Amino acid sequence: MKNISILGSTGSIGTQTLDIVRNNLDLNVVAIAGNSNVELLRQQIEEFSPDIVCVYQEEKAEELRAYYKDYEVKIVSGMDGLIEAATWDSADIVLTAVVGMIGIQPTIAAIKARKTIALANKETLVCAGHIIMPLSREMGVKILPVDSEHSAIFQSLNGENPRQLEKILLTASGGPFRGWTREQMKNVKLADALNHPNWSMGKKITIDSATMVNKGLEVIEAKWLFNVPYDKIQIVVQPQSLIHSMVQFVDGGIMAQLGTPDMKLPIQYALFYPDRREMDSERVDFGKIAGITFEDPDFENFKGLALALRAAKEGGSLPTVFNAANEYAVAKFLKEEISFLDITEMIEYAMNNHEFIPNPTVEEILKIEQDTRKLLEERF
Repeated sequence: MKNISILGSTGSIGTQTLDIVRNNLDLNVVAIAGNSNVELLRQQIEEFSPDIVCVYQEEKAEELRAYYKDYEVKIVSGMDGLIEAATWDSADIVLTAVVGMIGIQPTIAAIKARKTIALANKETLVCAGHIIMPLSREMGVKILPVDSEHSAIFQSLNGENPRQLEKILLTASGGPFRGWTREQMKNVKLADALNHPNWSMGKKITIDSATMVNKGLEVIEAKWLFNVPYDKIQIVVQPQSLIHSMVQFVDGGIMAQLGTPDMKLPIQYALFYPDRREMDSERVDFGKIAGITFEDPDFENFKGLALALRAAKEGGSLPTVFNAANEYAVAKFLKEEISFLDITEMIEYAMNNHEFIPNPTVEEILKIEQDTRKLLEERF
């Protein structure tokens, strides 16, 4: 029996993880955490009987406590509650699927508690990779990627000598506006940006895919996960989303991981690594594939991608500024308070008006997030 803690159980990754639990009787959910969706958390409590539940919003936690006053479940809230769920004594593996920088502190706490990490929260490594990866090595903790692209790289490297890696080929679908100019994107509506051609994901990551900011974040994440310099990571647009990423070795050989665009595969692979389990999912039918095509990324029209790579190469506190500005701007766009192109304008403004810190601590990272939000609130 493997006991799991799911941070972000009410989101897209979390609910798909629970689908996997339903099909594998040797998985046991001991902790779950959500933001404010009390109704869904109630359903999850009654189906999976976790020992502890974190509702990030205190008023929602109180609502849940009142409902379960005679039920044997511990209900906690806030960052302290999230950390308690991440470090719950009986948990073997912690799936971090919360959205945003909120994932940094519970991930650090879980590593210190020597929990295996199934990482679906890319902001953790984007902002604090220089802290997370050395700590995981010090504590002897595995960090198993759940992002489809990073899982593909991880699978392609399995059994290979990482010192013989020449290049990571990080694939991207190109999103719903692939081939568009910035002029064409001026009048993009929220519904258009949420209409991803291949993947079904949460709203925030879907917008990040539309701006291609997501791919820039994934470059930073790949650098930390696989300990490679940025000049060994190449973005390749693969519109059919059949090749989830590739690894090229020093002899020119390339290993790729292919599959249908289904997040359950990388989630399940992380939960059971190094084993593979049967999964009832759609299979690739090569006889029905008209072609697999490749393109170079468009850095000119997808400004967010270029800004992400600038943040990656300059390092230090700049990835945190980039990420915090993007989180703030995407939240505004999801409320339809700004235009689609305003997202990258706000990111660039924040990056250009930041006092650089070369090696930020966790406390400095969290302050940078607050300062970035304050800067944007005052300017926009």
